[in-house]
Amino acid sequence: MTPLPRAFLGPPLAHRGYHDRAAGRPENSRAAFAAAIAAGYGIECDVQLSADGRAMVFHDDELDRLTPERGPVRQRGAAELGRIPLRGSDGEGIPTLAEVLRLVAGRVALLVEIKDQDGAMGPAVGALEAAVAADLAGYGGPVAVMSFNPHSVAAFAGHAPDVARGLTTSAWHAKDWEGIPDEVRRRLRGIPDYDRVGASFISHEAKDLGRPRVAELKARGAAVLCWTIRSAEAEAAARRIAHNVTFEGYAAAIPRP
Repeated sequence: MTPLPRAFLGPPLAHRGYHDRAAGRPENSRAAFAAAIAAGYGIECDVQLSADGRAMVFHDDELDRLTPERGPVRQRGAAELGRIPLRGSDGEGIPTLAEVLRLVAGRVALLVEIKDQDGAMGPAVGALEAAVAADLAGYGGPVAVMSFNPHSVAAFAGHAPDVARGLTTSAWHAKDWEGIPDEVRRRLRGIPDYDRVGASFISHEAKDLGRPRVAELKARGAAVLCWTIRSAEAEAAARRIAHNVTFEGYAAAIPRP
């Protein structure tokens, strides 16, 4: 188990960067990350795999919600993805994780979520985890990696055991997780893999923070982050349990030391 760096327990984490499409800063864009750094926030971002094995900073499996293109991210090479403009940007393409690491350069905490590549939170993973580990090799800033898929966290640990890792966790309601088998959701709801994958933190669904398993892990020393906070009122409620929040849609206050 590698402890979560203390930087993650300070300023709130901007969800997919400090994004605001109306201001030309779409989610997971360089502009959104630069805005987070300028405001003093930490950053949460997502990664998907390109056809040529690169870690791309992008949330969805498919291109259509966030770009003018259609189809799976994994069917395009990194160079091509880099030329596809993000909706709401000034022509900015999809960045690689390596590009984002150069932009952040250790100035704020960076939380990288590895998106599930199996499709059903199963064991068909490995390539994206290896790509993320390769990009992070030698990175000197505060960084941590997490995933909803415990198999991804375990695979990443095999490549980069000294990078802090955690589980993105949820109430796993069926309406929120179409395509995930009931038995998988029931199992993951109890966060059974925390010790097995060598996690040092969870990032839990904010509306489910009252779950007893969250309290149990916190009592054992787990750092508790949460997602996704969208108001100061919701943040105040979440902080009764969580050590820090991932936020969007408002200017979260930065706690004084």
